Amino acid sequence: MIDYIRKFDIELEREHYYAGETLRGSVVIENTENVRIRGVRVFLRGKAHAEWKITRGGERRAVKEDVYFIDEKALVWGKDKHDDGSIPILPRGDHHFPFDFQLPECALPCSFESRMGTIRYYLRVLIDIPYASPPQGLKYFTIIGPHIDCMVDRYMTPVSCSDQSQRCCLCCMIGPISLDATLDRSAYCCGENIKMKCSVENGSDQNVWIICRLIQKVEYRISKGVLGLTKDVSHKIWEYKGPTVSPHSSETFHDLYKHLQVPVMPPTLNEVCKVIEIDYIIKVSLGLEKSGEDLEMEFPVDIATVPFRIPNSKPLELGYEIADERVEGGMYISPEFQLGQVYDGTANSHDEIVLYRPVYVCVPHERFSVTNANNAVSSDRCKGETSRQLQQQPQQPNTESTSV
Repeated sequence: MIDYIRKFDIELEREHYYAGETLRGSVVIENTENVRIRGVRVFLRGKAHAEWKITRGGERRAVKEDVYFIDEKALVWGKDKHDDGSIPILPRGDHHFPFDFQLPECALPCSFESRMGTIRYYLRVLIDIPYASPPQGLKYFTIIGPHIDCMVDRYMTPVSCSDQSQRCCLCCMIGPISLDATLDRSAYCCGENIKMKCSVENGSDQNVWIICRLIQKVEYRISKGVLGLTKDVSHKIWEYKGPTVSPHSSETFHDLYKHLQVPVMPPTLNEVCKVIEIDYIIKVSLGLEKSGEDLEMEFPVDIATVPFRIPNSKPLELGYEIADERVEGGMYISPEFQLGQVYDGTANSHDEIVLYRPVYVCVPHERFSVTNANNAVSSDRCKGETSRQLQQQPQQPNTESTSV
């Protein structure tokens, strides 16, 4: 920083915004001398980036792609760089230069951080000083999006699935095993409990139990060649095993929702970002004591940004939290946002300061643990050369939970 500029900062009214809102803030400059400054310019950018390494002809190289959603600028003091005339002088003192940008009304993808792809929104401020390297500042903020409302009719329709199997033992048929599952709705906001009911008919001679898994699938895309490059990553976020159903008995489970909670994680991204797509699936199956799993069924679900509401209920304030470390979007912090501390001999000396992490909307909830087998599967596919107030449904308490 130039010696006579003592302070240079970018301040925002909030750290997170929705599409269509007005982003307001100010550039703060404190200078100890009168300074010739051609102008102070603010740039607003929204950019998605995907990058990974591939091997071609025995050579390993990086492939990447950038897609811009927002690219705007504003002059908050002085002249534009193409304006003629004398260069103005910024008198010494403490200055606050306000600015505002109208965010687009279109569906903006959420802020997102992972090792292979990012979606970032930021402000860059440049102080144009003649005959000197211009000081620059960056300020990152979070976009909450896209707009996915749990109350839309297509999400409110229950989804049901049923299956059965007939097993043999020494050429003799054993009674059938059947599973019926119903998902009350197909969109949930972070912090909500998944409303699911399951019925099991166990005609076999072995114990069986319900297994529920929440799966996140992320696809990264790069438009290279004719069809492009893609890379798929899948995470098992949690796994829940229900009570045992004894042989030759049946059971209906109405209270599975008490155990199936949506952690804080990025919302579903479908057809709103060219380089990153995010989907979620609930897998339901039966575990059999002697013969593994059977009767697997899948329920696609959307992670929403607007939760379920009960009409005429008391509105409450939504929360904004960083993503769970078990999902893409929560397990990785870019080195550029990590600021190490000098070791001073204390236990916490090696703790790092994180300058920025995106947040995601969630309902107030009691966080509890669901058995997790956090297995990530990554695969490459090559195709040629590819705070708002809302009326919220109250959550059921859980006696083994801790408040957050």
